Amino acid sequence: MPHIGANGISLFYEEHGNPEHEALLLVMGLGAQMILWPDEFVEALVKRGYRVIRFDNRDIGLSEKMEGARAPKLPWQVIRKRIGWPASVPYSLRDMADDAAGLLDALNISQAHVVGASMGGMIAQLMAVNHADKLLSLTSIMSTTGNAKLPQADKQAMETLIAPLASMEEGDLVAHGINVSNAIGSPGYRPNPDRQRERVLKAVQRSVYPPGLPRQLAAIIDDGDRSTRLARITTPTLVLHGEDDPLVKLEAGQATAHHIPGAKLVTIPGWGHDLPLELVGRLADEIALHTKAARATAPIAA
Repeated sequence: MPHIGANGISLFYEEHGNPEHEALLLVMGLGAQMILWPDEFVEALVKRGYRVIRFDNRDIGLSEKMEGARAPKLPWQVIRKRIGWPASVPYSLRDMADDAAGLLDALNISQAHVVGASMGGMIAQLMAVNHADKLLSLTSIMSTTGNAKLPQADKQAMETLIAPLASMEEGDLVAHGINVSNAIGSPGYRPNPDRQRERVLKAVQRSVYPPGLPRQLAAIIDDGDRSTRLARITTPTLVLHGEDDPLVKLEAGQATAHHIPGAKLVTIPGWGHDLPLELVGRLADEIALHTKAARATAPIAA
């Protein structure tokens, strides 16, 4: 699959399904390559009638890296944000939303259903704020408004996610990936250990780029509270959230649905901050129901 120019940078993407079908764009989260959207989930959406596109965000996977850019020290950035002082960040979440919108333009897709997970949900939200004309529907998965007063991540989950790598040796990288998966994953849907290791190894062998994560995290912190902006969204919205998410708490999903006018909230017990195979069919069904309902109520083009 190719690279393509979008918003002035090069993004790696792939497409699945009939190109004549409605487009559905998948936007992945913090430090996560596009392959964290399970193949089984992509195929489930294809079977439900969509042209599915997934891509690596900037600074991760096989997309362009922001080489030489330095993120601010995260504790200092948090302090500056709380007292209202700006911090210099390499790029913003809005830039990343512009990347995704630019990808649609580059593929000559005028409108798409947009589905984002975690940071990808934040990016998708900003697409609905700043590129509403490009969205047929919005699905925000395990994401948040960015309000700092919401319950914060479990300490172990966050510390594991941002822990420094022991080394760049494959064994250490795989061990780190498994630790992250275990720390943020679904308590009600624990992965098969062999499959878990296989997926982590695939990601490690595809790409490892440690500098990207702090720069993406800096963009999240810099964006702050989106609550007021979310209230302007007119795109039909579905919010999906796990009731046992240790990284982005359930209250964050509830707040997201509360602030987006008319948003539908679906929560699932036992679901954490991942996409377990046991939930692939359920999630694909929820998205398909939502997108079809959004399409049925869309204004008829003149």
